[in-house]
Amino acid sequence: MTLNISAHELAALLCSRICHDIISPVGAITNGLEVLEEDGAEDMREFAMDLIHKSARQASAKLQFARIAFGAAGSVGADIDTGDAESVAKGYMLSEKADLSWEGPRLLVPKNRVKLVLNLILISISAVPRGGTIAVRLEDNEKGAEFVIECTGPHARIPNGVEALLDGTPPDGTVDAHSIQPVYTGILAREAGIKLSMSIEGEQVRIEARNAA
Repeated sequence: MTLNISAHELAALLCSRICHDIISPVGAITNGLEVLEEDGAEDMREFAMDLIHKSARQASAKLQFARIAFGAAGSVGADIDTGDAESVAKGYMLSEKADLSWEGPRLLVPKNRVKLVLNLILISISAVPRGGTIAVRLEDNEKGAEFVIECTGPHARIPNGVEALLDGTPPDGTVDAHSIQPVYTGILAREAGIKLSMSIEGEQVRIEARNAA
């Protein structure tokens, strides 16, 4: 069933998704501050400060990632440096189970293609739920940059229903804050003239983002 979603609903669900990512480290910062206020023991103060520093770095990394992956990040039609995308992606992945590698030339790429690859990384995390490696390869094609992502790890899988969500055809025709991200990814791909494909072999899921014919 083809999804019919308004711009207002899309924005609201994406905001919910971003808040879900940010609330955990922000909550941990609050917990650390409460420990500092209530417990005078030196070891607890050290624990609280470590928690605050770690959580603050995590919250900052997630916000920087979201700024490019979901936000305006420049004027309409602007290009984005793939080096910036690599930097925010690696910062985001520090709090995930999988390790990220990034290969390819540093380019200025149309904004929607950069947003697309960052959103594909989020899907890749779900493809290796027990951790592993996520290898991003950027290819400089004369028709525009293309991406290949290989997700390798134990019990690697194509996330349930993600291909239909990428196509904008969820089985029941509805989405929520959890499923909106792959829907948004599919919208980015279509607007960027990109065709997405996913395949699995053994413990590796392969995602290709190729220029549409």
